[in-house]
Amino acid sequence: MPIIRMYCTHVCPYCSMAERLLNKKSVTNIDKIFVDQNPAEMEKMIEISGRRTVPQIFIGEKHVGGYDDLVALDQSGSLEPLLH
Repeated sequence: MPIIRMYCTHVCPYCSMAERLLNKKSVTNIDKIFVDQNPAEMEKMIEISGRRTVPQIFIGEKHVGGYDDLVALDQSGSLEPLLH
């Protein structure tokens, strides 16, 4: 399984929902980077994703986007292949 990296904050409901969806897909190890505690990580997230909102989710080196993007991938059947 590739490394899952999620830029998030401690108070973001979409971050929690993204984590729950990934857990349902048997993803138990998510590298969570809390941008609310580290402004440098926020800048890095913006630089590599082009977005300012959380969560920003990476599966391996592929940027899949935020929660809505993750749900769309799941509904289209494209999430499972990325996870394996």
